[in-house]
Amino acid sequence: MDKHLIDDIKHVSLSLFEKNFFGVYHGSISARVSEHSFIINSKDTILNEVTEASLVKLDCQKRDYRWSLANSDVHIHEHIYETIPNAKYVSYTMPPYATAYSLKHGKVLPQDYYCQKILGEVIVFDPKSFEDWIERAPYEIPQFFQKHDTHLLLIKGFGLIAYDRDITEMAKKIAILENTCRLLALSANI
Repeated sequence: MDKHLIDDIKHVSLSLFEKNFFGVYHGSISARVSEHSFIINSKDTILNEVTEASLVKLDCQKRDYRWSLANSDVHIHEHIYETIPNAKYVSYTMPPYATAYSLKHGKVLPQDYYCQKILGEVIVFDPKSFEDWIERAPYEIPQFFQKHDTHLLLIKGFGLIAYDRDITEMAKKIAILENTCRLLALSANI
């Protein structure tokens, strides 16, 4: 695997973990390495300690034992890479303020400068039922991205799926959305 790519994932993953956007075994991060392959954290990876050994390289055209080692979000990542050619990195995080905000609102209407300038309004996607969400998510998430001009999908009670061509930009957008939701929550109590 490409050392530079692994270092980028390791650095961003640690930052997201330290911000409490990933749990100990909760969340995922991946990078496309070719048209039909990507690397993703394994199911037992603690996301503040990403190493080459904790990443699994998968070929979308060849199912082998490695697919069973990958994080449970693997099919969401796979379908995003298949349907969105410019997706180079994908992550699933659960930033606490954004996820909490998603429980009571249908969209995030930013009041702060950075979110208004960089993200604008963010739609909250309601999966309706969690009973079959894990089966539907790999298809409904890429469909949402194809229909909307955004790289972020805040899912009610589930968390945030993000993709980008640049891993730092992806992390920056996640942080901006989380900060906006934190500001909205704090300002509601003033």
